[in-house]
Amino acid sequence: MALVFGGKSPEHEISILSARNIYQAINKDKYNVTLIGINQYGKWFLETEENLLDKNCVIGKNNIALSIVFGDDNQQLIRLDNATALPLIEVAFPITHGPNGEDGSIQGVFRHMNLAFVGPDVMSSAVTMDKDFTKRILQQAGIQVSDGEVIYKYEQDKINYTTISQKYGNIVYIKPCNMGSSIGVSKATDEASFNYAIQEGFKFDNKLLVEKAIVGREIECAVLGNEHVEASTVGEIVMQQGFYDFESKYQSEDAARLDIPAKDLTTAQIEKIRQTAIAAYKALDIEGLSRVDVFLTDDDKVIVNEPNTLPGFTNISMYPKLWEACGLSYADLIDKLILLAIQRHKRYIALQKVRIAD
Repeated sequence: MALVFGGKSPEHEISILSARNIYQAINKDKYNVTLIGINQYGKWFLETEENLLDKNCVIGKNNIALSIVFGDDNQQLIRLDNATALPLIEVAFPITHGPNGEDGSIQGVFRHMNLAFVGPDVMSSAVTMDKDFTKRILQQAGIQVSDGEVIYKYEQDKINYTTISQKYGNIVYIKPCNMGSSIGVSKATDEASFNYAIQEGFKFDNKLLVEKAIVGREIECAVLGNEHVEASTVGEIVMQQGFYDFESKYQSEDAARLDIPAKDLTTAQIEKIRQTAIAAYKALDIEGLSRVDVFLTDDDKVIVNEPNTLPGFTNISMYPKLWEACGLSYADLIDKLILLAIQRHKRYIALQKVRIAD
């Protein structure tokens, strides 16, 4: 199997951390792991264990560049130093977070390589990466989401805080529609912070989501499966200061606390959150895995914030920790994800791809 990490994305470094954890946990007696790193320019490399485990890992540093071969199952990847093919890869585990890695792009590459891969398929990856399309689909399915609207870069001069605050209140959140790990997300409470948030968000995307602030507990649920879907127990992000942005997720040990399982929830509340997470997963046609983030309000409403189709696998990431709390170890979770990928691929290749078969 191939562990694919890095990528041309602002979440490049988080992907490396996730890949390092997966590599250390995976059963190497069971899997012959090929490490494939994608640098920040999108170039693919045959990586080494030594480089991945280095805390200062730089993808492509003194390693062999690769080229992809489409339509030839016997030589999917070619080394550019000697033009030889890598050994056959049965399944890819992409842990490439964010744009170009979680938005259907790399999933489409794997499809053209006729390669099984962990995580949602092309369409569900693309749709779920876009917060605007995600909300539209969830609303159509009768699943509650926060109030808000989309603004485009070409019309930003028409947008002002006064108009927005009259619709959604004095506190709003501005998010790039196609970004993860809370990169580019800002909280606005007045005109100055709103204008700053708009400029910051447009650094990362041409489309932003402006949302009303939800007063509620931030709860996360891990979902797993293809046709048969299961949900984990639920965890809670308890903020000590600020809101759950990139820095509080990955750079500050004091900003947030993760409670697994979430404290002081009734059995009915937990089940409502789990069923909402499964409903969102199915509405978006997700397979493989997703972490579904919701708000639980004081009047027991469950409002979906967003699903994450390739959630982090770092040592502090909620997705594997939620399953560990359910008795599914990190290594067994990896096993299950790989099996789900292979099962779905078998279902896919059984379909006729041309009008007249040979």
